[in-house]
Amino acid sequence: MPVSTPSPFGGRLARAYPTVPRGETITSFETYAEAQSAVDALAKAGFPVKELAIVGSDLTSVERITGRLSWGRAAGAGALSGAWFGTFLGLLFFIFAPTGTTLGILASAILIGAGFGMIFSVVSYSVNRRRRDFTSVAQVLATRYAIVTEAAHAARARDILGVADAPAPVPPAVPERDAGEVREASGADASDAAEERPEPQALTYGEAQDAARRAARQRRESDAG
Repeated sequence: MPVSTPSPFGGRLARAYPTVPRGETITSFETYAEAQSAVDALAKAGFPVKELAIVGSDLTSVERITGRLSWGRAAGAGALSGAWFGTFLGLLFFIFAPTGTTLGILASAILIGAGFGMIFSVVSYSVNRRRRDFTSVAQVLATRYAIVTEAAHAARARDILGVADAPAPVPPAVPERDAGEVREASGADASDAAEERPEPQALTYGEAQDAARRAARQRRESDAG
């Protein structure tokens, strides 16, 4: 996955890079190549690609071992890199001073660069060979690559890519309770209801006398009837 750095000249892009893009996820892919192909398809369909962003999630550092490092391999790699540097310096002399002796200076720069590169690489390998006897390439990869855009453009982007709408979030399932838990819950509900039921208040002396007279009157009426 290519890594971009903010522009040193500031401006709109430099302010936008450090923030995570906000919007609606159109779709997601397992590889960056698939996400890049989807963005290319949107661009060919006339979609405003400036509103898109590829967001990688669950970043993982991967170091791929390319081979075993030996004295010969270290010397060869150092000589090659030094020769390239010598070629660059020799070409500078050849461009700014194109004379007959420039070709000899170019060849000398290549040989000197290869020699210094070989010596430096061999010395570095002799120091670190006990700790690192292999060559590798480090990468930063993501598990998923999501294409994000503003909510106003999400429906059009899905139509172009032919993907379904984003699934609605499913509410978490409520675990079923066994009979014992149900009985405990019903008992707790009954106790709560009993606690909420108001307790009978005590009658005053006058109210008690009135209640006794009403009860005696009702007994006389029932006996007479």
